[in-house]
Amino acid sequence: MTAVIQDALPIETLLPDIRAALAAAPNLVLEAPPGAGKTTMVPLALRDEAWLSGGKIVMLEPRRLAARSAAHRMANLLGEEVGETVGYRVRLDRRVGPKTRIEVVTTGLFLRQLQADPTLPGIGAVLFDEFHERTIDSDLALAFCLEAQAALRDDLRLLVMSATLDGAATAELLPQARRLTSEGRMFPVETRYLGDDSVSRIEDRMAGAIRQALQAEAGDILAFLPGTAEIRRVEQRLGDLGSYHIVLPLYGDLPLSEQDRAIRRDPQNRRKIVLATSIAETSLTIDGVRLVVDSGLRRVPRFDPVSGMSRLTTTKVSQAAATQRRGRAGRTQPGICYRLWSPQSERALPAFEAPEILAVDLAPLALELAVWGITEIETLKLLDPPPAASLAQARELLAELEAIDDKLLATSPGKAMAALGVHPRLAHMMVRAKERGLGALACDIAAILSERDPIKQDRQYGPADVDLRDRLDVLQDRGRHSGKVDRPLRERIRQSAKDWRRQLDLPSDAAAARDAAGAVLALAYPDRLAQKRGRNPDGMESFRLSNGRGAVLGAADPLANQDFLAIGALDGDKRAARIFLAAPITLDEIEADFGQAIIDETIVAWNPRSETVDAKSQRRLWSLVLAEKPLANPPRGQLAEAMATGIRQMGLACLPWTPDLHTLRARIALLRRLNDPRHSWPDLSDDALLESLETWLLPYLDGKTRRAHLANLDLREALLSTLDWQQRQALDRLAPTHLDVPSGSRLPLDYEGGDLPVLAVRLQEMFGATDTPTIADGKVQVLLHLLSPARRPVQVTQDLKSFWANGYRAVKADLKGQYPKHYWPDDPLIAEPTARAKPRPRS
Repeated sequence: MTAVIQDALPIETLLPDIRAALAAAPNLVLEAPPGAGKTTMVPLALRDEAWLSGGKIVMLEPRRLAARSAAHRMANLLGEEVGETVGYRVRLDRRVGPKTRIEVVTTGLFLRQLQADPTLPGIGAVLFDEFHERTIDSDLALAFCLEAQAALRDDLRLLVMSATLDGAATAELLPQARRLTSEGRMFPVETRYLGDDSVSRIEDRMAGAIRQALQAEAGDILAFLPGTAEIRRVEQRLGDLGSYHIVLPLYGDLPLSEQDRAIRRDPQNRRKIVLATSIAETSLTIDGVRLVVDSGLRRVPRFDPVSGMSRLTTTKVSQAAATQRRGRAGRTQPGICYRLWSPQSERALPAFEAPEILAVDLAPLALELAVWGITEIETLKLLDPPPAASLAQARELLAELEAIDDKLLATSPGKAMAALGVHPRLAHMMVRAKERGLGALACDIAAILSERDPIKQDRQYGPADVDLRDRLDVLQDRGRHSGKVDRPLRERIRQSAKDWRRQLDLPSDAAAARDAAGAVLALAYPDRLAQKRGRNPDGMESFRLSNGRGAVLGAADPLANQDFLAIGALDGDKRAARIFLAAPITLDEIEADFGQAIIDETIVAWNPRSETVDAKSQRRLWSLVLAEKPLANPPRGQLAEAMATGIRQMGLACLPWTPDLHTLRARIALLRRLNDPRHSWPDLSDDALLESLETWLLPYLDGKTRRAHLANLDLREALLSTLDWQQRQALDRLAPTHLDVPSGSRLPLDYEGGDLPVLAVRLQEMFGATDTPTIADGKVQVLLHLLSPARRPVQVTQDLKSFWANGYRAVKADLKGQYPKHYWPDDPLIAEPTARAKPRPRS
């Protein structure tokens, strides 16, 4: 049948080149901007090519809405119903028939088909539409198709189509690939910048900009917002527009009938305001739109390999995405784009969005690799390799879920999990729960976790509690929340659960055991088992997760009083994640399911609050303490080690230091600085002592379990234990604590005043001495502090002989005037030293 084309599209002039390229070589990269017509015209133009040999064309779309829309447009061009020549397959919905030659398929579904049979029987070409979105599924599907083409299907044609793409890099990835570029078809679009505003809420700015556009211009409006929450709030703010306007949301989880309503012209000719997420950036043509209002924001998942959790993050769009959004205003007529930012801030936007493979949880990718047989990621043709840390995290999770073996290949349970087409955590939950007779419940839980919350939460209904069992109740039309349910969403959840029950060979109407929800949920998220810790300073109930991180729950929530929870959804905050969906789980259930991971251990640790060593026995599951009691007779060695840890935390000041001990350290430090080859003196600095506590102090901590016990510590002997026998013998000789002076006095040496030891001595006690005293076998001259009779310094010197010859006369004159009754001889070298005012008379 010949296609019915009303308006010429830019891609038409390129169709002969596209046919010729794919007739001559198996691969092609087509770059065509929005409005060129590539999505609808290219598959139709290829359906009768000789190389197809009667096979089908499969065109891949990243989103369900785009897949359905493309199939409907092509069928309309042929004057047929969907399901005849053109059909589609998306999750929970398919329209194909025996005469179908073109199938539009979501990429995730195609991956399942490809994994089931890499030869792709009956398929002659695979077209990758909107490849610039760079989803993980698209990247993997292309890589797997290239391997299948090289090893199994050299006749398979691959065509990569994109609006904004690094065509050179993609063409290099595809063997023998040609590149073709089409002109776009877009009417002129005027851009109006509304300026930056970091204070106002985005929904207030968006509502104001929409009202401004409605008053200033004609035509329908497409407004881009980051997520469904903002869409609902803007919808509320526009509730007074009147009967000549209709406000319609558009996002991926919206029922198909509501999506169609947003895309098509309003049958009552009302002016349409479509509030959309980034789903409307490409592929879709929304009838009547000539005004775009762009918030410049989008919501994307970001994965943290350290925490193992993903969180949705609101970010600024790229310049490429902003251009795509702007182009929506010029698809059918000249238009206007209002941007909620300034030209200056636009220059700071990134050029392109980051590919999913660099930012999201890689567990699904890792499972696909394992099923395909890829163990070394370098062997796969990918535009961007996944981050090593994220891939390692993903494979570690799959190993814990028993989905891969030690060779990184899929196990039998892993293959069964992959076939379910859902995140490996949820697939593992369903497979394991089926073994326990709880498969129906697991299917319900997986369906709930895969969609938005079916319980409405807004100004009218208020926030819902986090109990997963409430969601299970609404699936059965029961429970306290039955009156505030998103009914179309509930039906989609029911259909998903039914589909998984079918895949698992379970009765579609099997009863779900509500009370086991926590135990089943824990099969998917064992690292998110949570134990109550108590109220935090913010008034939230605090929980510790089994992965060691923290989570919080509103104190008024009914689950806040539970000792243990299994958590299905939380926001991924690194400090204290907010719990969004959970179910209670009992200690008996935890021990039954995770008994092999529970350990009984003795914990002897320093308690910094009480400054004591705590000894207890614990029953632990990863970071959770399931049971704990004091330990009566802990190992003495562990007590000493914990005490050493406490000393390290408190610092050396907690030890019973005396002036003599400080001097001891200083004496040894002086000898260490001499680098005497006969002795290797230890480093007794603060840093060195703290680092080596277990070596020199641990033997002396026996029986000491609290800070107060340190007062009785034999610290001197502990310090001396760092010396060998020869060093102990040499210490007093080389670095004596006292020196004898000519007067007969034995005076202390001060080793702590600087690099040299100081001998503080009254000048009169040194009469008759010609040389400065030394230590360390004469290698170190002491620093003399010569004192007055009142013990005030009058001279500091290391050259006593020079002082007698040159400085003594002036000092003598000064001292004789101050202390006339003291003995001040003219020649100190022959004078008798004395510790008294005058020498004793000789008998």
